[in-house]
Amino acid sequence: MNFAERMSRLGTETAFEVLARAKQLESRGRRIVHLEIGEPDFRTPDHIVAAAIQALQDGWHHYTPSAGIPALREAIAEHLSRTRGISVSPDQVVVTPGAKPIIFFTLLALIQKNDEVIFPNPGFPIYESMIRFAGGTPVAAPLREELEFRMDVEEVIKLATPRTRMIILNSPNNPTGSALDQRDLQKLAAAFRGKNVFFFSDEIYSQITYDCDALSIGSLPGMQAQTIILDGFSKTYAMTGWRLGYGLLPSPELASQITRLMINSNSCTAAFTQLAGVAALTGDHSPVRQMVETFRVRRDRVVKLLNEIPGVSCRLPRGAFYVFPNVKSFSRKSSELANLLLHEAGVAALSGTAFGRYGEGYLRLSYATSMELLEEGIGKIAEALGKLKQGTLEPQT
Repeated sequence: MNFAERMSRLGTETAFEVLARAKQLESRGRRIVHLEIGEPDFRTPDHIVAAAIQALQDGWHHYTPSAGIPALREAIAEHLSRTRGISVSPDQVVVTPGAKPIIFFTLLALIQKNDEVIFPNPGFPIYESMIRFAGGTPVAAPLREELEFRMDVEEVIKLATPRTRMIILNSPNNPTGSALDQRDLQKLAAAFRGKNVFFFSDEIYSQITYDCDALSIGSLPGMQAQTIILDGFSKTYAMTGWRLGYGLLPSPELASQITRLMINSNSCTAAFTQLAGVAALTGDHSPVRQMVETFRVRRDRVVKLLNEIPGVSCRLPRGAFYVFPNVKSFSRKSSELANLLLHEAGVAALSGTAFGRYGEGYLRLSYATSMELLEEGIGKIAEALGKLKQGTLEPQT
């Protein structure tokens, strides 16, 4: 079968591939500790579930406006205005089935052949995949451990050329848990304010932070007109399976273009999930606060345990629910170590290179699972890496 050339430019998300391999091993009777998938292990709060059930009972069974129902767009606009300190109109908001379409649609709407897009590396793999698919040229901005995995703003400024059309920010960051600070954003804003460059600010983890506030470049003076904000419900409200996200576009004109892409692809987002989204934004947030505090306790324990493993070092993440331990001392490719942990230790983890070439020498572990499983999994990691150090265990290729 001959596929369109564009398909060769499309990447994947390794987490789901590793999950599939892990599930296959489980089907053969192996016990696997899952630390690969970025998904809260909490239930969706009851009042959100109740709102969805009520919506179905009330007859929300049909098509909705492609940009989202007015009640949800208004709730999102109010939420963004309050949390980002900016003025947001509902006609700048587009609701999508999950947040990923906002990445896809924005790049399709704005990036032409040979336009350059600067993106964080290591970073969410869909960025580079979709830049290439849209015909753009991805330009990696390395996230280095010596800067606590924050973007090197001076390097980003130097990477920009007359062909630079967009800069992607992700703070808190997947996979490192890093967060940009106010000085980083102010320098970026000063360098690009008023230029024909958009910032795509992926703020999906904005409510999952520890000892810091999530900051948005769109909140800085003059920057809202150059900023697309992505956010959603999957992480904050433990709604990964509900598929509900949204984008804040800098103008109603761009929002209408994104809506056209929705019409041509998904028609609309499911009605009952949108009513659940209204309940999430306007209802009780104590379950979110409790979840984040639980993540904080897990984060502290996981980092401590990892730093006790000879040859492993791990920074304390500032947000999200991932750790990105340094395993360079083992002189093996990250993919080999991840494979060893899956097949020999029964722990599903991700290679740092699943998030780009600058992730070599690292692993990504999700601590969005129970403390019991985290301690079991890291204990197995310590045992396997100890054997590797002793030369009694060889990674599979």
